[in-house]
Amino acid sequence: MNASTQTVASVLESLIETIRDSQELFLSAAEDVKNPAFKAMFGELAVQRRDFAGELQLLAADLGKAEHATSSVGGAIHRGWMDIKAALASGDEHTVLTECERGEDYASTEYRDALMGAELSPRMREVIDNQFQSIRASHERMRRLRDLLKP
Repeated sequence: MNASTQTVASVLESLIETIRDSQELFLSAAEDVKNPAFKAMFGELAVQRRDFAGELQLLAADLGKAEHATSSVGGAIHRGWMDIKAALASGDEHTVLTECERGEDYASTEYRDALMGAELSPRMREVIDNQFQSIRASHERMRRLRDLLKP
């Protein structure tokens, strides 16, 4: 694997960690809220993120990278903080949406950096950009819903 391929593989690995963290965040959110519509939304987003991870893993496999199985430490810390806040707020939708929006901010930054910094093939760029656009759309959705629920 040459240096450029290793760099791209590292970028993909980082995105896989980020998107798995996002998946786990949405799974936790679905468990923490009582509102059935929010449960469904968070569940759908968790499934979407699982699918995103699969797409990224296929791209990494094309580079000869083995599947990456763990989520990031930063994500684990973020999930822990979200669990604490959600528990303290007794599943308060506003708090959960705020944490999910924060997670989407992080994911958006990671994706934007990947698109700007790596020498991606056209196919990789297309997949990553499509996922980035979906993340940005869900971030906006979280923000709008959170603002509607301002205490």
